[in-house]
Amino acid sequence: MKLTKKGIRNIKIVLAALLPILLFYLEACFTYHPFARTRWKAQILNLVFLELVFLLLWMIIGKLSWALRIETISVLVIGLANYYVISFRGNPIVPWDILSIGTAASVAGGYSYALPLKQIILIAVFLMLIVAEGFLDIRLGKEKPKQDKGEAKPEKKTRKLHPIHRITGCKWYHRLVIALLALASVCGMTWMVQQDSYVSRLELYPFLFTPNVMYERNGFAVTFLMDLQYMSVEKPEGYSAKQAKQLLEAYPDSNSWTAGEQQTDTKDTLPNIIVIMDEAFSDVRVLDDFTSSEDYMPFIHKLQKGADNTITGYLNVSVKGGNTANTEFEFLTGSTMAYLPAGSIPYQQYITKEQPSLASYLKSLGYDTTAMHPYYASGWSRDKVYPLFGFDRFFDQTDYTYAGRVRGYIDDASCVDKIIEQYENKEAGKPSFLFTVTMQNHSPYTDGYVDPAGNISVSGSMSASLSEYLTLIKKSDAALEKLITYFEDQEEPTVIVFFGDHQPTDTVVSSIYDINGRSVQDLTTEEEAKRYEVPYVIWANYDIPEESGADTSANYLAADALRAAGVPLADYQNYLLKLQESYPIISAQRTVDANEEVVSGKSEELLQYQMLQYYLLFDKKED
Repeated sequence: MKLTKKGIRNIKIVLAALLPILLFYLEACFTYHPFARTRWKAQILNLVFLELVFLLLWMIIGKLSWALRIETISVLVIGLANYYVISFRGNPIVPWDILSIGTAASVAGGYSYALPLKQIILIAVFLMLIVAEGFLDIRLGKEKPKQDKGEAKPEKKTRKLHPIHRITGCKWYHRLVIALLALASVCGMTWMVQQDSYVSRLELYPFLFTPNVMYERNGFAVTFLMDLQYMSVEKPEGYSAKQAKQLLEAYPDSNSWTAGEQQTDTKDTLPNIIVIMDEAFSDVRVLDDFTSSEDYMPFIHKLQKGADNTITGYLNVSVKGGNTANTEFEFLTGSTMAYLPAGSIPYQQYITKEQPSLASYLKSLGYDTTAMHPYYASGWSRDKVYPLFGFDRFFDQTDYTYAGRVRGYIDDASCVDKIIEQYENKEAGKPSFLFTVTMQNHSPYTDGYVDPAGNISVSGSMSASLSEYLTLIKKSDAALEKLITYFEDQEEPTVIVFFGDHQPTDTVVSSIYDINGRSVQDLTTEEEAKRYEVPYVIWANYDIPEESGADTSANYLAADALRAAGVPLADYQNYLLKLQESYPIISAQRTVDANEEVVSGKSEELLQYQMLQYYLLFDKKED
């Protein structure tokens, strides 16, 4: 049976309608098995979304083949990007990653982009589809129905158009109406998947704190649409700015400070405060035991045994493998990522006006405030955020003259030299707050770095990534020792706070689990919590109470350091220290109470904390 032109056109339309369905499953296969992991109702929603996008593109462009090609290329880019983001960071793409493109691009050159065979095959399939779609060349408003040979020519007044022409018409306004309907449907779907009632009815996975599971259960499109609602933060239930103010008033600012046993005039004796948040610095032995060829952090291990004027412990952070700015945000503001959308980046989403921070508070006490980061100033929008936090100046990589480099990054030893340089050039008698975020240990750990002194090896592991990582950690440990040794001999009272921002990527830690016959995919809840622990140190060159094993979370650390140093505390810091007594750990990963029990719900105290955080971040007006 010979196909007529009308029949061929119908086949093209059917094939075109099937292609978006195929695209969904191909995109998912870049990272997981959609038939096994994605819930069937969510699969349908993803398919409907892609069909609507295809229809919208077709109506706008007017050419079927190019509408399909644009959607296919877009899905390919999303699938491939998601594969790399999950590989490098451990979490899928979320809407606010769009705001981080500049930061991601600045460090992109250091990663390996080699693809496994499966992903190469998927790319090949996508490319074949793009070529094949060129044969689906139906144009709206261009083609006119032609008479097939052998058919009687109908009278002009009764001539019928092909169904696709009857649906869309050949006029631009017909296409506009259909395009608007498709767009309205997409908007309606977005609204629907953001409503709790529909999320429950459609059996969608709603838990933001496990973004990988959410992505696999719901599919990329549905998860992305659900996440859009968290681009802004809603007021907590029962929120009242008046109540938040009253809560702060119950914890007034301190009005005096003591250095050791002697109480003196604040303006003359406030200590210098030096903070180093060290990139990817962690003691990965908290994950599982292993034997290394030498101690990779001998100085910190020595401090942890009970050094004079030193407080040590493990800091519970909200991120792993990346998103440095979130630990920085928690430390500088005293806020927690636990009450912000999973995967969000406050520096790029929420900090748009002057914000109370450790820097602004110390500045109010007369401190000179300086931020330093030996990389691009625009990373995580620091060049915009730091002035809003109250920093007087910001030094980026262009200010590190003659700095040493490791793997192309300015090393931690040079960061220490820069801190000492700033201290020696500061105004005599004026207290200084220096905040440094390092770069030396940034991932990846696959560039074959070889230390002149020899790399650290691990028994039972051939992982070059683990060896490189531990070797870098030892260099950071030595840099901290150099800094503390210098300030031991300085007369001005000085406090040094040192901590890691997060643990390294799974590429490193998987090797540790492999040694012990385990996998990163098979961790218990308690074992997964260990992935968010990093060491911290508070040291002073004058008498402060010593303590070891003082585990806490990043939102409390600044207040802990000021209390240990004897510096007056702000109302919010006093509040946090009181809250810490009931909940010593609060992070996006977990909340732990004073009985060391993981808390699942929100007590009245935690609701007050959420309310107060919202007030300070979004609602506080300048006096």
